[in-house]
Amino acid sequence: MNYEGWISFRYLSAKKEPFLSLINFVAIAGVAIGVTALIIVIGVMTGFDRDLREKIIGTNAHIVIEKETGLHFSKELENKVESIDGVVATTPYVQGPLFLEYDDQVMNIVARGVDPRTAGDVTKIKEYLVQGNLESLVGNGVVVGSELAAYLGRKVGDIITVIAPVAGRAGKGWRHELVITGIFSSGMYDYDMSLVLISLKQAQEIFGFPSGIVSGIALKLKDVYAAPEIKRKIYQAIGYSFLVKTWIDSNRNFFAALKLEKFAMFIILTLIVLVASFNIVSTLIVTVTSKIKDIGILKAIGVPRKAIERIFVMKGMAIGIIGIFFGFVGGVGLSLLLKKYQFIKLPEDIYYIDRLPVLLELGDLLMIAVAALLISYCATIYPAKKAGALGPVEALRYE
Repeated sequence: MNYEGWISFRYLSAKKEPFLSLINFVAIAGVAIGVTALIIVIGVMTGFDRDLREKIIGTNAHIVIEKETGLHFSKELENKVESIDGVVATTPYVQGPLFLEYDDQVMNIVARGVDPRTAGDVTKIKEYLVQGNLESLVGNGVVVGSELAAYLGRKVGDIITVIAPVAGRAGKGWRHELVITGIFSSGMYDYDMSLVLISLKQAQEIFGFPSGIVSGIALKLKDVYAAPEIKRKIYQAIGYSFLVKTWIDSNRNFFAALKLEKFAMFIILTLIVLVASFNIVSTLIVTVTSKIKDIGILKAIGVPRKAIERIFVMKGMAIGIIGIFFGFVGGVGLSLLLKKYQFIKLPEDIYYIDRLPVLLELGDLLMIAVAALLISYCATIYPAKKAGALGPVEALRYE
């Protein structure tokens, strides 16, 4: 260790000066608390983003192909789509709004008609099933979300009545009685409360779709983030008379808002570290004031101005680095505890999910560390310059 580092370490420890030790400790604690808060909040925001993506992708297809007047599902079209590199599986679906009648009241729900043989290959609906199975979707069977079942007080085997916006085929009318054959739980309140699954044939009858006509084709991709590129390939393969939407297109505004919110939270919480950096400034100013005699002696024996500045920059950076270290220990530790024990629960009807998710990414942690180090360094500049500017005669005048 050179003499600059040795002197800055002595000033940092300040064993014989309790007051200076105290303000050094306060400065370190301020940086540590700011970094801890920043890590936890950014981890929660990242986890929230990741969790919602998984829920949305798990319940919906990665890409859907639709047509305004309905799509004629044929083996030829299915083969064209499945031959595209990156497409793993396809399944047809029919989707539309229904009214659910209960206790002399009605509520809006969304019914999705699926092919039980292939629907589980495209979405994670099989993983979400807590009772029953997709194979039970025959005749007038229906799989409902766990929140809807709890709200209605229904269980497997009970009957629900739905009202279609238009009369179905074969004179089946507007009202349809469906038997609950399964219950799913995706973890997202909106889906679990408003989405029901019925067979493809039943959906065609309810919504008045001719046989062979569906709302669209749902696709599963090998890489969900390659959706925009595969969308372009689909248009090249089947033409531009179809509407092709990726999961990104369907949720673009939602994820853009989340990204903006995460960035805003980073800026706001970085201000906490910025406020803590004023403790570093005040600590260094107090140190310079109390060490004027030392500075004068160092200048008198020929220590250059830059070396004096480095002493106080090193002390300030040491405060910042120690604070960042303990901030990382606290932030990462509390985030892992929050992730493991999930002791904070969320109201599902407001936040879509029932727990506080946490995801720590290396890029976020590095960004926090760099920002905190940069703020700490900037806080050392003024006090270090003032210390370096002191002349030996001025420093020793009143000693």
